[in-house]
Amino acid sequence: MAVYTQVSAEALAAFLARYDVGALVSAKGIAEGVENSNYLVDTTDARFILTLYEKRVAADDLPFFLALLDHLAARGLPVPPAIADREGVAIQRLAERPACLIRFLPGVSVSQPSPAQARAAARALGKMHEALGDFASTRANSMGVATWRPLLDRCGRDMDTIQPGLFDRVARALDAIERDWPSDLPSGAIHADLFPDNVLMLGDEVTGLIDFYFACTDLRAYDLAVMHSAWAFDAAGAPVDTAVGEALLAGYAAAAPLSAAERAALPLLARGACVRFLLSRAWDWLHTPADALVTRKDPLAYLHRLAWYEAHPDCFP
Repeated sequence: MAVYTQVSAEALAAFLARYDVGALVSAKGIAEGVENSNYLVDTTDARFILTLYEKRVAADDLPFFLALLDHLAARGLPVPPAIADREGVAIQRLAERPACLIRFLPGVSVSQPSPAQARAAARALGKMHEALGDFASTRANSMGVATWRPLLDRCGRDMDTIQPGLFDRVARALDAIERDWPSDLPSGAIHADLFPDNVLMLGDEVTGLIDFYFACTDLRAYDLAVMHSAWAFDAAGAPVDTAVGEALLAGYAAAAPLSAAERAALPLLARGACVRFLLSRAWDWLHTPADALVTRKDPLAYLHRLAWYEAHPDCFP
């Protein structure tokens, strides 16, 4: 989450008047994340999240995201569906951006997950995959393996201003990933971005899975690999207690058993996840406006993860 687009109190009050949600009390921009503009909104009735979709989220993709959330909510998953106004419209316009008012979910995102929290979150991911088994809509992965080489080329040698030799280092890693990337593993709708800050928890209980704006149709095991790359390392990219990674695998398998082929592919998929997030972070690092209320994330943290996976090919027993 982030704030790129500023919304005045007057504009927000007029926006809320379309809904049966009470009158505006307060609104605060949320700086975490890098994708959309987000506000925590309190009204006389309740608390909500207002999201304005920036350039990386195409307006044409919003019906897919909202249908996916409605599908999961109908099956009892803790996700935040968008709220429709009095005319039944969920996708609005505000400050010249597509916008949605979203149900607020209780809970906090943990910065240092315990094994118990990792197990619960991975089990929630497995339950999500199972619940999406009959979800008919599809969306290509806008940040999938086919996009990594073009993104590397767009970043170009400017990546070497982040760290000397970074462009060539990533290019070599990507050569091997592209060569061996699997195409015959189970696929379906996935989250594709389930970092700890996209899971809300109260204690060891998952109260919310949020921020589905990279959701797409792709390999289910890749979704687990993305999660492992985010949860099994600290913010600088150093591995944490091995029990966290073990708990992720056990929690997921408790809800959605992994095939032998999926387990065998996890090291490669995890390396791919590292390249994907290294590249998107590098692009944002090089191009985020200086006046944006947004926290840039260090691309090198994913270079460290990539090196760890390369050095530990047997890390997924």
